[in-house]
Amino acid sequence: MAVYYGVNRRIDVRIPMRDGVHVSADIYLPDAPGPFPTVLVRTPYDNSAEAHVNDGKRYASKGYAFVVVDVRGRYDSEGGDYYPYVHEAKDGYDVQEWIGHQPWSTGKIGTRGGSDLGLTQWIAAPERSEFLTCMTPRVIGPDQYAHLFWPFGAFQLWVILSWGLRHSIHSRQPGFEPHEWRKVLRTLPLRAMDEAVGQRLPQWKDWIDHAHYDAYWEPLNIEKRLREVACPAFNMGGWYDLNSRETFLNFNALRLNGRTLEARQSKLIVGPWPHALSQSTINGDVDFGPDSKVDLDALELKWFDYWLKGVDNGIVDEPPLRLFIMGENVWRDEHEWPLARTDWQTWYLHSGGRANTLLGDGELSRVGPSDEPTDHFVYHPEYPVPTVGGTPCCGSAVVPWAAHDQRDLEMRTDVLCYTTPVLDDDVEVTGPIKLTLYAQTDGRDTDWTGKLVDVWEDGYAMILCQGIIRARARESLAHPSLLEPNRIYEYQIDVGVTGNLFKKGHRIRLEVSSSNFPLYDRNLNTGNPLGQDAEIRVAHQTIHHSRAYPSHLTLPVNPRR
Repeated sequence: MAVYYGVNRRIDVRIPMRDGVHVSADIYLPDAPGPFPTVLVRTPYDNSAEAHVNDGKRYASKGYAFVVVDVRGRYDSEGGDYYPYVHEAKDGYDVQEWIGHQPWSTGKIGTRGGSDLGLTQWIAAPERSEFLTCMTPRVIGPDQYAHLFWPFGAFQLWVILSWGLRHSIHSRQPGFEPHEWRKVLRTLPLRAMDEAVGQRLPQWKDWIDHAHYDAYWEPLNIEKRLREVACPAFNMGGWYDLNSRETFLNFNALRLNGRTLEARQSKLIVGPWPHALSQSTINGDVDFGPDSKVDLDALELKWFDYWLKGVDNGIVDEPPLRLFIMGENVWRDEHEWPLARTDWQTWYLHSGGRANTLLGDGELSRVGPSDEPTDHFVYHPEYPVPTVGGTPCCGSAVVPWAAHDQRDLEMRTDVLCYTTPVLDDDVEVTGPIKLTLYAQTDGRDTDWTGKLVDVWEDGYAMILCQGIIRARARESLAHPSLLEPNRIYEYQIDVGVTGNLFKKGHRIRLEVSSSNFPLYDRNLNTGNPLGQDAEIRVAHQTIHHSRAYPSHLTLPVNPRR
């Protein structure tokens, strides 16, 4: 029979860091002698927010100490001006050590939270406090340069602007009206965008000035330290989350190479959700059905009960991976990623030279290319292809996220559409999507984008995932190299991850273009230093699909059982 406790709350408890700075914690304790296992949250978003108060009361009533900490430089914590992530590893370790030595603590700590609250977990985990027992990170990746700030060499503009500039000093700053954001987003040079918002932020300029991977980003690359993590993590993500592909990296790193047997018992659940995860059955403009909504808090509690209280509830005996397959709208348990039974299929791009728009002659086929005409379009940075759905975050009123119709975009002449004939049978695509593109441009730099779309019988074109590559970063994120104009290059584009059943009667579509704005910044096509430039150059783009240059899409097809 469950036991519920009264709750005692301690406000603004000062926790000392090793350098003498004190961070502020609100602590919720069961009204009982104790000691208790602890659930820890470290946040830049105000530890007295209503959600944290409710979580504190809920966990304390169930026999947990709940500690929620303002990170250094935010709200009631000391530490001067907030500079994201710099102190999170050592501060996280110090907080865990402090909790472990409190008289009300059993010495077992589980961490929780999503996005930045997930990042504070991952950054501190490789420090290996003896008290850190398990984690439940949501919607976050391991390498902040390659996965958040400059993925594949392009600046993830909307995310960094909407998050970074509003959460840059001690307290939360007010947002902007949608029309104000749209004006600010077109500011050039990119380096001055903080001033266009009305602030002068050293970190914004640092993020832009370090456009390529270097020593500035090295401490924030948790991916290479994941082998040092000794505790298990229950990861939670969504197909439409900006960190969708990276959530699988976290899972595989611990599941396959975790430091301990416990770490190798990590888990992952992925639903048809955006960054906010399971808030509704409707994500974007698609209803994924009643089974798509999951009580993630209940799963998290079950995880904590096992690892922190020793409750034999069987959670670690369940399959480690739970995926929602869109289209079929069912959950499926799996054991590895990518799926061992994957049929890696090559689908080639074809056209008679007129793949522009969804009305063009672009085709996607298993048949290899012959000597076909090239496709052409003009990319003008003043008129970029807008972001409509997919994986942006945050502020969906300005930049919509999740499942949205792409047909308006597909009527643009700077969007090439390669579409299969109507499918005679169901085709399930579950796994990472890769586009091999042979392309040329008449400048020294440009971007190439790929997008996977499920075209329904009525023509509705549902975005599944998308990717980008900045041409200068095609070989290295640390050592960019500009292009020789009009030379054909091979590009490997990570289009993202998905789990989707293309139903019989549907069609599979690939979109190819050179912009996805403001999810990513506009490549100005000049080859000048990134973020410093206000000059705009129009680029003339050519896509090849021939025997010599067989542009193709690699799809992870799951054989139907």
